[in-house]
Amino acid sequence: MNLIRRNPGALSTLRPRAMDDQFGRMVEHMVEDMLAPFTHAGALSAWSGDDTISPRLHVSESDKAFEVQAELPGVNKDDVKIAVEHQRVTIEAESKRETAQREGENLLYSERSASKYLRSFILPAEVDEASAQARMENGVLTLTLPKKQGSEATRIAIQ
Repeated sequence: MNLIRRNPGALSTLRPRAMDDQFGRMVEHMVEDMLAPFTHAGALSAWSGDDTISPRLHVSESDKAFEVQAELPGVNKDDVKIAVEHQRVTIEAESKRETAQREGENLLYSERSASKYLRSFILPAEVDEASAQARMENGVLTLTLPKKQGSEATRIAIQ
């Protein structure tokens, strides 16, 4: 299963011609993904200057749907935002933790941490947004994204 590139990256503007063979495209995508955090094209949101984590994905495809699994450790399901628009899927999440140790009324130790997650990608076919489903279990977000059924070709009689 191939994933479609997010945006034309910096590498695509430097190469003299498009790579036509499958191996060449695979190598090109690997290099672009490796360099994405260091290029302006890798910034996908207002969080671009912050410490935003890009969650790991596992994407599988069947005849009728895509299944996406995203690793979001420590995130509550209420803190996850998923947007599906045609072929683009965007996952945003935030995890906040607070630890405090008290001894009587005096605070001896307090620690806070926050993590932001963002991942946006394009699927090879349009998604039926109305039938999409999401579930969160043990820090893994699972999306079931049914493919939009295209209209079949209609025969036209010649008069």
